[in-house]
Amino acid sequence: MRGVVFTGDRQLEIMTFPDPTPGAGEVVLEMKASGMCGSDLKHYRRPRGVRQNNGLAAAEGPVIAGHEPCGVVAAIGPGVDPRQAQVGQRVMVHHYQGCTTCGHCRTGWQQLCQKTSVKVYGNNNHGGHANYMCVPANTLVPLPEELSFTAGAAISCGTGTAYGALRRMNVSGNDTLAIFGQGPVGLSATQLATAMGARVIALDISPQRLERARAFGAAETINPSNVDPVAAIRELTHGLGADLTLDTSSSPQARIQAIRALKVWGTCCFVGEGGEVTIDVSPDMLRRQATVIASWTFSNVGQAECAQFIIDRKLNVDSLFTDQWKLDQAEEAYKLFDQQNTGKGVFLI
Repeated sequence: MRGVVFTGDRQLEIMTFPDPTPGAGEVVLEMKASGMCGSDLKHYRRPRGVRQNNGLAAAEGPVIAGHEPCGVVAAIGPGVDPRQAQVGQRVMVHHYQGCTTCGHCRTGWQQLCQKTSVKVYGNNNHGGHANYMCVPANTLVPLPEELSFTAGAAISCGTGTAYGALRRMNVSGNDTLAIFGQGPVGLSATQLATAMGARVIALDISPQRLERARAFGAAETINPSNVDPVAAIRELTHGLGADLTLDTSSSPQARIQAIRALKVWGTCCFVGEGGEVTIDVSPDMLRRQATVIASWTFSNVGQAECAQFIIDRKLNVDSLFTDQWKLDQAEEAYKLFDQQNTGKGVFLI
C-alpha cells in the first residue's frame, strides 16, 4: 500500500509499505477518509531530520501521517470481541493507545496514560493517509449511518477537539465566547458553540476565514491585525470582557490576548498545540480571578457523544471541508493547507 510521509522542510513523500495484517486484538481498516489537521503542519514544517512530537515518544523510521482516520473494518485479528468490530462496519478511530488497563485508559482517555509511552496514530505510529490502517480494536468508535466518512474524519480530531473543549468549559446559552483562530478547530468550535446557544465572537487575521466564521454562526468577527482584539471584545461586552475564551491558534500573542479579554471570573481554554505564552500573573489572572485551563482532544466516549450531538442538531460538518484530495495529490494539498487561509482538507481513499 502507499502512505504519505512528512520528510521535513515542507516536503513529503508517498512511500510504499506492506499491507498490514491484524495481530491479536487488532483490526485493519480500509480507509475511506483521512482529514488534514492544523497540527499536521508542525510536522510538515519541521526541519529535516528533526522529530517534533510535543512530548510524545519518538517514532522509529518513516511514519504514515494522518490522525483523523475514518473507514470500514476490512480484517479482524484473533481475540477481537464481535461487539468491538465486525467486517464491513463503519468506524472512526480514537487515535491513541496507552497501557489499556490504568484508570485513564479504562475511562476512554488513553492519551493520558502515565504507565507507558502513548502511541498516537499519525504521529509516532502509522496513521490514516494510506490505503489501509492497523489499529487496536479498542480504539474504534462506531460511525453512525447518518454521518459521512468525511464528517467522521473531522470528529476524529478537529471537530472532536473543539467539542471536548466546549464541554470542558461548560458552554451554555448564557455565555459570550471569543474564539481566537478560525482554522478547522476554531471553525468547528464556532459551529458547535452556536448550536449550544452561545454568542460567539470569532477572531482571525484571515478575512476569508472570518467570512466562513460568520457563515458558521459567529455573531461578531474581529481581525486582530486591524484592531486591538482585547479592546474590541470589551466593546462588544459592555466593557466587561467575554465569559469564556478559547485559543486554537497556538500564537503566543493570541493566547495572552485570550486571557486578557476575559471578564472577571472568566475562563480561558487552550487547545492549540505547541508554543509558549508569557503571563503577568497578578494583572492577568489574580486580580480578575481568571481560570486558565487546557483541553487535549477528547475521550472515546466524548467522540461518540460529539457524533450524536451533530446528528441531533443537524449540523453540516461536511461544510468544514473546502478541499478534497486523492493521495497522489498530497504535495499539492499540503502546500495549499500550509497557507492557512482556506478551510479543511480531506483525502478520500
